Amino acid sequence: MEVDGYRPELRAGVHLGRPRRLGGDYLGVDVNIAARLMDAGSGNEILVSAPVCEKLSDGAFDVSRKRFFRAKGAPKDLQVFSVKPRAATA
Repeated sequence: MEVDGYRPELRAGVHLGRPRRLGGDYLGVDVNIAARLMDAGSGNEILVSAPVCEKLSDGAFDVSRKRFFRAKGAPKDLQVFSVKPRAATA
């Protein structure tokens, strides 16, 4: 869909961890990592951390490693992957 010459694109960052709940909000390094993953993604891209990638169903996604991921507050050894749903076969 396009609106006034603009075509919106979704990007997402997903990380697995244990954020702290404070009131109606969640805080902590794990929340920051997910936000940094989202920031690093391009339009229509989903970036996930290695702990999330390990939980994905085999064969459900095309997974490729994002080689150069560095972000403030994220562990230097954090492995990041770009995932796309596999097209259903008829």
